[in-house]
Amino acid sequence: MARILIVDDDPALQELLAEYLQGEGFEVAAAEDAGQAEQQLAAAAPAVIVLDVMLPGRNGFELLREIRREHSVPVLMLTARGDDTDTVVGLELGADDYLAKPCNPRVLLARIRALLRRAQPPSCEEASVLRAGDLELDWGRRQLLCQGEPVTLTGAEMAVLAVLLRHAGEVVSRERLSEEALHRPLGAYDRAIDTHISNLRRKLGPLPESGPRIISRRGAGYQLISADAPAGGSAR
Repeated sequence: MARILIVDDDPALQELLAEYLQGEGFEVAAAEDAGQAEQQLAAAAPAVIVLDVMLPGRNGFELLREIRREHSVPVLMLTARGDDTDTVVGLELGADDYLAKPCNPRVLLARIRALLRRAQPPSCEEASVLRAGDLELDWGRRQLLCQGEPVTLTGAEMAVLAVLLRHAGEVVSRERLSEEALHRPLGAYDRAIDTHISNLRRKLGPLPESGPRIISRRGAGYQLISADAPAGGSAR
């Protein structure tokens, strides 16, 4: 039974989501602020954390920073509806996904299940080491080397990079990245894939030759470039 930690200071919402998720077979723990969340984390590691941005005292962003210092647990941020700033900041700080409030419990359930699927042990095919140029991703161990040096990625960033590595030199659409890496359809105004790509560019840096490592193909998607997967066509 997967344990879900809901961190939100709205008791009515906590109760609604807890009742729904428990009815779907999950164990649910709740916290109203950062301090309670830390106590819950110390007591038992959850499979997924659902974290509201607006918390009393330390907000969700501050708590997320602290979580990421010690934990790789998938985090789904609850953000204000239509607030792109909250969405981007959360993803840049290491959230795996986001959902705007007020959220539909069925949609939240689907997102949680998607995060759990991605966290499952890889299949034999996925467990192989993926290489392209100076990148080496041991997908089974969830370890990445760039130019021989380890790079720390969130689960979502690693999943996106794994798809790009499997198709190095090819243009991969945002829709396909969302389906294969995040295990959910791409929404109309979805910022997750673009922000994960931006984080990967920042963490991996340019190619040794100073060229872009991941390039955007306007209207088509993203392409991973390496010495053994040269770029083609126009990029931005």
